[in-house]
Amino acid sequence: MVRFFSILWDGSPKQSIFWVFAFITAFSVWFGMIFESEIMWVLPFALLLAYQTMVNVKSIYLLLIASLPVSTEIFFSNGLSTDFPSEPLIVGLMAVFIVILISKPQELDGRFFTHPLTIILLFHLLWTIFTGLLANNQVISFKFILAKFWYISSFFFLTGYLLRDEKKSWNIWWWVLIPLFLATLKVTLHHAQLNWGFKEINQATSPFFRNHVSYAAILAITIPIGYMLWNRYTKYSLQWYALIVILALLFYGLATAYTRAAYVSLFFAFVLYFTIKWRLIRWVLLFSLLTVPFIFAYLTHNNKFLDYAPTERTISHTEFDDILAATYKLEDVSTSERYYRWIGGLRMMSEDPWTGIGPGNFYFFYKGYTLNKFATYVSKNPEKSGIHNYYLMVLVEQGWIGLLIFLILVFYTLILAERIYHETQNADRKLLIMGLALVSIVIDSFLLMNDMIETDKVGSFFFINMAILVNMDLKNKAERRMKWVSK
Repeated sequence: MVRFFSILWDGSPKQSIFWVFAFITAFSVWFGMIFESEIMWVLPFALLLAYQTMVNVKSIYLLLIASLPVSTEIFFSNGLSTDFPSEPLIVGLMAVFIVILISKPQELDGRFFTHPLTIILLFHLLWTIFTGLLANNQVISFKFILAKFWYISSFFFLTGYLLRDEKKSWNIWWWVLIPLFLATLKVTLHHAQLNWGFKEINQATSPFFRNHVSYAAILAITIPIGYMLWNRYTKYSLQWYALIVILALLFYGLATAYTRAAYVSLFFAFVLYFTIKWRLIRWVLLFSLLTVPFIFAYLTHNNKFLDYAPTERTISHTEFDDILAATYKLEDVSTSERYYRWIGGLRMMSEDPWTGIGPGNFYFFYKGYTLNKFATYVSKNPEKSGIHNYYLMVLVEQGWIGLLIFLILVFYTLILAERIYHETQNADRKLLIMGLALVSIVIDSFLLMNDMIETDKVGSFFFINMAILVNMDLKNKAERRMKWVSK
């Protein structure tokens, strides 16, 4: 008997960990069955993740990246929801980064924290916290700020810590593209069974994507960086052929997602490619900024915006060709509903122009400020969606100062990308930077018609992009310093 137990456990740390884990697993299964508590069955997996995180945090980070395209929104009986498994991983990795920050500060690059882009991002976070303290509903703002904090911690700071060179930065896109390819294949096959219907696309995107907009957004984000990754490999290599197959399916998925914002954002990415090549990003951004006051002046002159109120011709279309024609004529219900919310947001903003009504508060107050003339049959908003323009959302919820900080963040990211691109001598790094710039403009374009920074399918890449750009800038500066010292 003693010999039998000595075989099972020889006193080594590895065997001790094994038997402790085995006991916890058995207890969790027993407890879950007796008390009908499914949450106890998750405990062993949570412990495995915690152990692996202590052993190799990068493996859990890559698991998070791979989960982004296939995470599923789960709703609980108390009205709360989460993206599983991505959101629990995001929160867990935020805790890991805080532990690293406290216990191993010497492993962090101080230059990353003092980089201008990092400082602007921190100003954005601090202003969000400040306006949350003044919010109409501080509980809602607190939840919003928590989400913002763990997104920035996991996707910006932890990315900056783990991905310090272009090889590692390139590799994470494989962790996105492969699961996204499989998810797109599922959606495509499901959509085919529904005869490629425009109304049926939302049914086909379930369960990995909330709707066709979320699906199209991540496809539009990954296609530019996937194309740059394809250019990185030798012609006719295995990776080269694999990326052709992946990109072909992603393009087809995007085409059949029937999402106008995705098509426009890819067009902007195409334009930005040449804009960066020709060093014109500052002029393009200035032009974009100046067009907004002119559009606003045009719409407010003699209340011209009232001409765009919905009429009996404003309907929800069942065919994509019809919705494109209605968009051109400004007669589709989606555009009209946006007017309804935008007008409500602007009227709301006039009461708190500098600090706004508080992060996350728009939905709970906007209906008291809308114009009934612009209401449509979808204005009841049972899905509790937002204002459908992230820039306007920041203005309404965080005031003019909040919008200014966010615009500086967005504009400086693109200006930085252009500068790094032209300073870089390494061809591999140059491709990466261009890909990141194109991803950034796709996200920035989507924000004109949607508010998706606080979603795992979009917000994650918004912050990952910035972190890698900062590291590439630091790498370029270090190489120039080395050359100067060697001379």
